[in-house]
Amino acid sequence: MKKQILTVIALGGAMTSLAQQVPEKVEPKLTISGYAEAYYVFDFNKPDNHTRPGFLYNHTRHNELNVNLAYLKANYSADKIRGNVAIMAGTYAQYNMAAEQELVRHIYEANVGVRIGKGLWVDAGIMPAHIGFESAIGKDNFTLTRSLVAENTPYYESGAKISWTPNDKWYFAAMYLNGWQRIKRPDANQTPGFGTQITFKPTGKVTLNWSTFIGNDKPDSVRQMRYFNNLYGTFALTSKLSLIAGFDIGVEQKQKGNSDMNTWYNPTLIARYAFTDKIAMAGRYEYYNDTDGVIISTGTPNGFRTSGYSLNLDVSPISQVLFRLEGKMYNSKDEIFTKGETPRKENFSIATSLALSF
Repeated sequence: MKKQILTVIALGGAMTSLAQQVPEKVEPKLTISGYAEAYYVFDFNKPDNHTRPGFLYNHTRHNELNVNLAYLKANYSADKIRGNVAIMAGTYAQYNMAAEQELVRHIYEANVGVRIGKGLWVDAGIMPAHIGFESAIGKDNFTLTRSLVAENTPYYESGAKISWTPNDKWYFAAMYLNGWQRIKRPDANQTPGFGTQITFKPTGKVTLNWSTFIGNDKPDSVRQMRYFNNLYGTFALTSKLSLIAGFDIGVEQKQKGNSDMNTWYNPTLIARYAFTDKIAMAGRYEYYNDTDGVIISTGTPNGFRTSGYSLNLDVSPISQVLFRLEGKMYNSKDEIFTKGETPRKENFSIATSLALSF
């Protein structure tokens, strides 16, 4: 009898061990989600046409209640296939997608992926960009408004991606792209873009990321190759205090066939303190140096050399609702802003937003 009992226990243990080694099959799942963010911004430079500076693509309208982003998304996931479709509206779509064909201006995301190996996926379509620590979805960011680094790097990309997640610490990806934030490739441009991404999470409290882009965003007749690096880290220093530190640097050929390069760079630092699970504050400092006007052209002697400072308060009465209040100051080397007909070096604004997600 003892031998029989021991045999049953041993078989049970072996089966349990075997079950733990065989990965469970992912059951097909369809998820519907949505997001809507209303906002109001008062820009103290008081633009007559209600449009804020041209290097901003979120929260762009002055002195009017508006919707920055509203979308409805369907996500399908299974063992070997996945896909996303999201349709959007708002001033983010109006300004950020202005260069795209009208038919696709309201597509936030449309992609499909196939698993070809353990942790190895191939995805294709319109996808969120692999660059940066901020997205157009306000609730996912530390601050109400986007940083200069986010506003002037891609929010989305169109192409194909192969990604590999060998474990819970590492993520690797490589992309074939239609260009620098492009769905439609520019006319007379046959040059594809390429991207890479490496993410390392040594602990549950630290994320380190390095993303790159290589490509040409102009017609091939004047092709100027662009080489861009995006580096950032997110750090949960305590249960209440979190930090994001980022640094972007890019170079672009001054002209086709020339080895001389124009350079721009952008450091960013954001700290967030959560007083409770319902109330938090965040402060930001950033500096953007684009003397040669590669990304932001001003036509002034020093180009775009601008510092930004912001402070915001977040209140989340329930998990699906977020109210925010933010003050932001830009200070530039040159008089790149205007108030009426008067050139100014400063731009100050106050913004509020109310977001709902489900």
